[in-house]
Amino acid sequence: MKSKHKPGLIRRLNRIEGQVRGVTRMVEDDRYCIDTLTQLQAVKAALAKVETEILNDHLGHCIEHAIVSGNAGEQRKKATELITLLRRTAR
Repeated sequence: MKSKHKPGLIRRLNRIEGQVRGVTRMVEDDRYCIDTLTQLQAVKAALAKVETEILNDHLGHCIEHAIVSGNAGEQRKKATELITLLRRTAR
């Protein structure tokens, strides 16, 4: 992962961690279900944004490096990793 993206991603993940703790408190406090579900949707959306950032970084760095290297074995390995990830995501 490119180091220039790490600080922003770490800040986002820390914020998400706080959101999850907030949802835990909502459940403990028997808050209204719709309010809790709304917060859960916000957490999922925030995680999806982090996931997209990391995937973009992977494509722009790791996959690109394998392509530019000309190493067919490395290219196949990276392509297989990405296909496996996408299959897991599609479930």
